[in-house]
Amino acid sequence: MARDPTVSPPPNVMGPGLYLVATPIGNLRDITLRALDVLAGVEVVLCEDTRVGGKLMAAHGLKVKLERYDEHAAERARPKILARLAAGEKIALISDAGTPLVSDPGYRLVREAVTQGSNVFPIPGASALLAGLTVAGLPTDRFLFAGFPPSKSSGRRALFEELAPIRSTLIFYEGGSRLKDSLADMAAVFGPRDAAVARELTKLHETVVRGALPDLAADPRCDSPKGEIVILVAPGEERAATADETDAALIEALRRSPTAKAASEVAKALGLSRRDLYARALELRGE
Repeated sequence: MARDPTVSPPPNVMGPGLYLVATPIGNLRDITLRALDVLAGVEVVLCEDTRVGGKLMAAHGLKVKLERYDEHAAERARPKILARLAAGEKIALISDAGTPLVSDPGYRLVREAVTQGSNVFPIPGASALLAGLTVAGLPTDRFLFAGFPPSKSSGRRALFEELAPIRSTLIFYEGGSRLKDSLADMAAVFGPRDAAVARELTKLHETVVRGALPDLAADPRCDSPKGEIVILVAPGEERAATADETDAALIEALRRSPTAKAASEVAKALGLSRRDLYARALELRGE
């Protein structure tokens, strides 16, 4: 009987290539059966920290060679890994927790593996940003993951100013010691948007605190807590473009397009009347 193509093949028929394996973000039972198959079937598992990776392997009875691959070892290790992939080995990459490459090393390895023609396989599973998004109670149809904010207030506020116009739920990772300050900077830039702070997701002390950003910044539960933290911020309220903003958009469009086309382009972008914008475009052109 033919094998069902939707079922993961056993380890001994895995093809050569780089396997990007998601690992639990807390609860060790949050690992997929396919991930266990892959980890059991590769020649080596690349880890940020071999001690953390070793605990995961021991918890699931896996005996596999572990090698360090973090931001410090990556440059030195990558050429050897690429050569092994080119020779037909099966290699897995894991992060300490969650999905590889998300705020973790691995992007350059994947890019160079693809460039040299090696196979790259996603083995999906746990992700802190997605787990946080599902429980935050904020819009999920559009979201943007912005990683860790800068450590200094000036850098954070510059980043938040850049992200403020984006009409999507914003997702950040943050350390407990900087959480209160980050929330204060978010409140200063984003205003009283709804937000959520998700801490220690899937672990014993899992906590989700929801509220407006100024309230969260003042909440004692957000004052240097321990553990892994995800901050989620609701999209800003839509507002109409000002007259100056409309004129600036028209002037920019008129530089590259005829009057009618420029008016149509700006009308679509800003949700305004094409007829009114056409009349204003003629005024701006002195016609």
